[in-house]
Amino acid sequence: MVEIKGIITPIVTPMNEDESINEGELRNQVNRQIEAGVHGIFPFGTNGEGYILKEEEKEQVLSAVIEETKGRVPVYAGTGCIGTRDTIRQSLTARALGADVLSIITPSFASASQNELYEHYKAIAEAVDMPIVLYNIPARTGNVLTPDTVERLSHISSIAGVKDSSGNFDNMLQYIEKTRYRRDFAVLAGSDSLILWNLMAGGRGAVSGCANVYPKTLTAIYESFIAGNWEEAREKQDSIRSFRDCFRYGNPNTIVKAAVKLLGYPVGRCRAPFNYISEEGLYALEQVLEENKNKGMH
Repeated sequence: MVEIKGIITPIVTPMNEDESINEGELRNQVNRQIEAGVHGIFPFGTNGEGYILKEEEKEQVLSAVIEETKGRVPVYAGTGCIGTRDTIRQSLTARALGADVLSIITPSFASASQNELYEHYKAIAEAVDMPIVLYNIPARTGNVLTPDTVERLSHISSIAGVKDSSGNFDNMLQYIEKTRYRRDFAVLAGSDSLILWNLMAGGRGAVSGCANVYPKTLTAIYESFIAGNWEEAREKQDSIRSFRDCFRYGNPNTIVKAAVKLLGYPVGRCRAPFNYISEEGLYALEQVLEENKNKGMH
């Protein structure tokens, strides 16, 4: 079993002008992240635009990431679909390609009961012999994984953790409390503003979109905390506030990818139609990036 911990980057999917995958730059971003010290690479998550990639594109991205990673850090594959059968199919493909962990988002659009969510994940766990990280992001999917359901699912050995992107600290805290009996169960923050607080409460780290922009800074939150340097961890945590404030100007993944591009990496834009940033927003983003550069953030 892979130890799920640290800062896991939901890596952006670089694209060319025609919105095709820029595999060369994807490989470059993998090496950039690993050299900065991140603890895992997560292709085609929300920041990797998994919601808009075709299955064959996901296979291309995952294959390139696994090949370029060369086992240096675990590779997490986002294989969640609306249907159980489709999720199992994509999960088996990810396993065959060599992924280390599956990240499985809740089904979306149709409202699901907690029992339906339990049966969905149980069926996947029985069909695919791999570590699974549950993914709770109700603002995007419309479905919530309650703490009681996460506790119930944690009794399935291959379900190894949960990522909480609700932004609700009490929800994440309850995940930690209700799964504490399992030392190998990892609760990960999906909101970068809660990384340090997740660690202090007994969580294991984060899937951090901001790590696409500041991989060393985000990694330092975790490493400083583990080393017992709370003041430095708090300083690094606070330092990403100005960048996160730019999320008011667009989808967070749109802002993150635009920022990576402004740093000089040819990652392209998010796939249409989810790629608009106003002139005001672009100016604010440029200013924040320059200010943080002068502070030594990277």
